[in-house]
Amino acid sequence: MGFKRHATAHWEGDLKSGQGRMSTPQSGLFEGTRYSFNTRFGEEKGTNPEELLAAAHAGCYSMALGFILQNAGHVATRIDTRADVQMETTPGPHVTGVHLTVTASVPGIGADQFAAIANDAKENCVISKVLGIPVTLDARLV
Repeated sequence: MGFKRHATAHWEGDLKSGQGRMSTPQSGLFEGTRYSFNTRFGEEKGTNPEELLAAAHAGCYSMALGFILQNAGHVATRIDTRADVQMETTPGPHVTGVHLTVTASVPGIGADQFAAIANDAKENCVISKVLGIPVTLDARLV
């Protein structure tokens, strides 16, 4: 059985002085959140597509890691993931990769088994698979 998720974006104006709003109507998590050239390429408060991609990847990876650990007989008491999306602007804006940094507390697992499972989750997380760009990983037990 499949399903769909959606979000919306509205944009007005040119690239540098225009602005837009993004919403997630299904979950209601955010409504009309501002985004612009300066929230994307500068330091102005607001969101941007790369930040949302990073959030999606961190969430997806954490769930995938928890699932694979569970299937291996280990339940994590804590998984914290940071996803850093690398974007280059030359010759034109493009994402060049994502780096995942994860720390996890997993009772009863050895470092080698954890590393193998963490890498498996990186390779098989839905977001990692759809990106088609390099995804790197630093994973450690705490």
